[in-house]
Amino acid sequence: MALSNSKDLKLAVLIDADNVPYSNVKGMMEEITKFGTPTTKRIYADWTKPNSNGWKAVLLEHAITPIQQYSYTVGKNSSDSALIIDAMDLLYSGKLDGFCIVSSDSDFTRLAIRLRESGMKVIGIGEKKTPNSFIVACDRFIYIEVLDGAIQKKKPKPTTADSKKVIEKPAEKALNKIDKATIELIEATIEDIEDDDGWAFLGDVGNMIVKKKPEFDPRNYGFSKLTPMLKSLTDILEIDERESDKKGIKHVYVRLRFN
Repeated sequence: MALSNSKDLKLAVLIDADNVPYSNVKGMMEEITKFGTPTTKRIYADWTKPNSNGWKAVLLEHAITPIQQYSYTVGKNSSDSALIIDAMDLLYSGKLDGFCIVSSDSDFTRLAIRLRESGMKVIGIGEKKTPNSFIVACDRFIYIEVLDGAIQKKKPKPTTADSKKVIEKPAEKALNKIDKATIELIEATIEDIEDDDGWAFLGDVGNMIVKKKPEFDPRNYGFSKLTPMLKSLTDILEIDERESDKKGIKHVYVRLRFN
């Protein structure tokens, strides 16, 4: 469910060090490369404070440029204004296709809206506590928690008849349950794009869901991808895997049962 033509996007990665943990910077940077090429990587903090020490150790490893912003007012996040000013300067440079704002702070809501108004793709990364106002202002929003060991390394493929069941089991770590609201979102999306026989191409379903709900991610529910997530909903969905022109590649279609 990556953004269209994602591999061609030139991205500016702007990190609010005061509002995200440093523990999974590797996972964050790997996630960002799925959406494009990070041509600018900056992180904002008052680097004179001891609570920034955790970030200092990982900046060189990931070629992230630290931007010093002194805290002039006690209790106020001073990094916000510096990040916003830099974002606007980068926007007017005309050299970018999108921005990745790494923060859990709602103060960047207006910035995300402004960037999208200028035709930029905006990807947000933050903690589960991120206010909804910032989440919906982005094209995509990824929770940091699902990048931190939620998806385990792939195990060797089973050779028994039970392989399908093993693949479809959710990971142990899930931020959300597949609740009624999520099921209704999936059902409504399939109905929006289904053909005359009720079938909808899975890739189109995923893209449409994200447009409706930017923070939607199968990993939030403990699944590595959308296909196994929908396969777990066999009581309401039918799955059809069709052969494509490319050997070994199948196109997955889904429709509502009792359609």
